[in-house]
Amino acid sequence: MDNFYYKKRRCCFDEYSRICDDDNKNFIEHDKTHTCCFFGHRKIKKTEALRNKVYTIIEELIRDYNVHIFLFGSKSEFDDLCFNIVTELKEKYPHINRVYARATYADINDDYTDYLLEFYDDTYFPERIRGAGRASYVERNQEMINKSSFCVVYYDETYSPPGRKNSRRDLTDYQPKSGTKLAYDYAEKKGLKIMNTIN
Repeated sequence: MDNFYYKKRRCCFDEYSRICDDDNKNFIEHDKTHTCCFFGHRKIKKTEALRNKVYTIIEELIRDYNVHIFLFGSKSEFDDLCFNIVTELKEKYPHINRVYARATYADINDDYTDYLLEFYDDTYFPERIRGAGRASYVERNQEMINKSSFCVVYYDETYSPPGRKNSRRDLTDYQPKSGTKLAYDYAEKKGLKIMNTIN
């Protein structure tokens, strides 16, 4: 079992991950039904209407579906918005947990752990993505989806990421795939209840 900060953790999500790996199906099904993950484009149109919509969705998940584990990645304004809302709702619903699924830094020291636990209730690194390289964010997102029954997203079907070059010497750009689209398609395939806040 990974033990980078097991003594400090409050909701023992790493233990949950280990139990999942041990094929304890009852525990997986029970916990998955109370877990939600978030995905969205790096940049979003920040409006009060969007904030209110996300707040309402998250509170309904807590109140009506007993969701109490919220999985977060990083790198997007939508993640930041959802994190701030869940943190605000934690004052009203103190039993909920904010869990940061890391895509980098498989093994972290106590100082970094303490830093992360100033914001989150727990953090973990999915062992199956170790060595994934550039695909680590996509695979981390899939891991979060695999552990969830609900997915709150900010996904614009018309969005395309900016073109990129494979190297500085390339004369032409290539069109990368949207990480949010990849996560959305995977969540659909896995049968999650998806709430797209852009609609």
